[in-house]
Amino acid sequence: MATEYRFCPNCATPLQSIYRYDRVRPSCPACGFVHFSDPKVAVIALVIANGAVLLVRRAVDPGKGLWSLPGGYMDAGEMPTDALHREVAEETGLAIDVGKMSAIFPMENGAGERVGIVLAFQAKPAGTDVEVCAQDDVSEAGWFGPSQIPPDLAFDSTQTLIAEWARNER
Repeated sequence: MATEYRFCPNCATPLQSIYRYDRVRPSCPACGFVHFSDPKVAVIALVIANGAVLLVRRAVDPGKGLWSLPGGYMDAGEMPTDALHREVAEETGLAIDVGKMSAIFPMENGAGERVGIVLAFQAKPAGTDVEVCAQDDVSEAGWFGPSQIPPDLAFDSTQTLIAEWARNER
């Protein structure tokens, strides 16, 4: 959830909702400060090995109990591929080689408001070991063939990428 500023960080004047730069934004009537909300950025990996895709069952909200592609939020100053290496390793213990970015999806909150973007990348295991172990904020991790995909997938990004991959694998 984005921080709601009530006072100007420059002069402490109460902010007002003022139309600036094509939309209403929290703005300072005294010094002209305008607050621009930064979007959240997440990364996900479509990790493929031996004709199967890596999925994780989420242990936390959003999507708790549902299956998704491994990934998560980028940290400030972190590049997307670095974030993806970190997130997949944190969730599954798997080291990956990140391939090309395949799609950008809108990230929405529970109210349907767009709050950021999800960068989707192709990936493969970095070595021959494809063993995974659920860690961090996932309760299960596993490899699924095109006909084994669980029906309870979280997020439009996961649903779209898995459907496209499964169509191409059959």
